[in-house]
Amino acid sequence: MGEKRIRPVIKVIEPLRMSDGVGVKVRRSIGTPSLSYLDPFLQFDHFGSRNPEEYQRGFPMHPHRGLETITYVLAGKVKYKDNLGKKEEIITGDVQWITAGRGVIHEEMPQGIGNHMEAFHLWVNLPASLKMCPPRFQEIKDAKIPWMNPMKGVTVRLIAGQIGDVVGPGTGMAGNLLLMDITVDCDHVFHYEIQHDLTAFAYIFKGSGEYCGTNIEPLRMVVFGEGDYVSIKGGLQRTRSLLVAGKPLGEPVARFGPLVMNTNEEIEQTLREIRNQTFPNSK
Repeated sequence: MGEKRIRPVIKVIEPLRMSDGVGVKVRRSIGTPSLSYLDPFLQFDHFGSRNPEEYQRGFPMHPHRGLETITYVLAGKVKYKDNLGKKEEIITGDVQWITAGRGVIHEEMPQGIGNHMEAFHLWVNLPASLKMCPPRFQEIKDAKIPWMNPMKGVTVRLIAGQIGDVVGPGTGMAGNLLLMDITVDCDHVFHYEIQHDLTAFAYIFKGSGEYCGTNIEPLRMVVFGEGDYVSIKGGLQRTRSLLVAGKPLGEPVARFGPLVMNTNEEIEQTLREIRNQTFPNSK
């Protein structure tokens, strides 16, 4: 076997500031003209504020099909309900993982604690073989997500993936998904091997750091190229980021907002179901 290769930073994305839902201010890194799709990742948003006007009107009832949605709450809470009768509150530290499959209609309404609300949304594409699977829900409470110190000066919340013998509680339908919340202290270094055929990125949301040899300021996304591992070195005030990886599907993508299929005909069929009030169907 040859020497392990570090994954280079091949793209640095400055998130697009925009509104989603009903006036929710978000920073979007995937799903923009700069980066429309990072197979298998369809969309990545960082949202939140200390001003309720920027989030409290939320994301009223809307449909999803053909993808998984992951919500990770850093501060505050999100009230959730859907057409299947499910209701829950996702509070600080919790993760909600929804496999929409053939269809879910839901709403997500952010609320602050002391007016502070902050969270991430990640959309993950499903392969054609799973796009019409029954919906699946994972409620991952804060206490179920392991905290780890795999190296000196490094703290990891392992949401999905594996470090040593510890496996994170979140699982994607298509498998091989990695999702970690990583804090690296000043001048300490975190190394992590990522299967070479996986797409990988990091979103830096607190403090600057050195990502695979490239200095990155906060509120930026870095996309990693081919290689065997990533390296994160903490800056003067530490660096905190989400590290995400997943297996690319290599399939055609047809998309209409939160509906993601493989062909335009499948999208048109889904829109007919919505118009005819037969969405989501049971087939």
